[in-house]
Amino acid sequence: MLEISKSLSIDERELEERFIRASGPGGQNVNKVSTAVELRFDVGHSPSLPEAVRQRLMRLAGRRLTDEGVLVIRAERFRTQERNREDARARLVDLVRAALPQPKTRIATKPSRAAKARRVDAKVRRGSVKKLRQSRPSFD
Repeated sequence: MLEISKSLSIDERELEERFIRASGPGGQNVNKVSTAVELRFDVGHSPSLPEAVRQRLMRLAGRRLTDEGVLVIRAERFRTQERNREDARARLVDLVRAALPQPKTRIATKPSRAAKARRVDAKVRRGSVKKLRQSRPSFD
């Protein structure tokens, strides 16, 4: 079980891991050893996630989410399979934790009468400053 919070955990069987060759520099080792990890988690059909968390997670995932609703996390930061595997799982946990809290609904507010008056007063004052700046032709 991959523990997300006290009330939410993801079953290991829902995670699919593939080991692939990492890109970038690394000498001969990078061509021989498949150290990078591609972690796949089917967000769209996961029984572990409540519907609200699923929707927020799909929004947060962005381009890491496939058209079928599968979240793909690729970890290739480290030189060993095990550390990359831990990194991918930690990133999945962080992403799901970010989707857990329900965002607060925004309450629309209006400016107070005093705030409106201050705004109009500032506009009038600024306009009078500009008016005084205008050069008037003198008829001498």
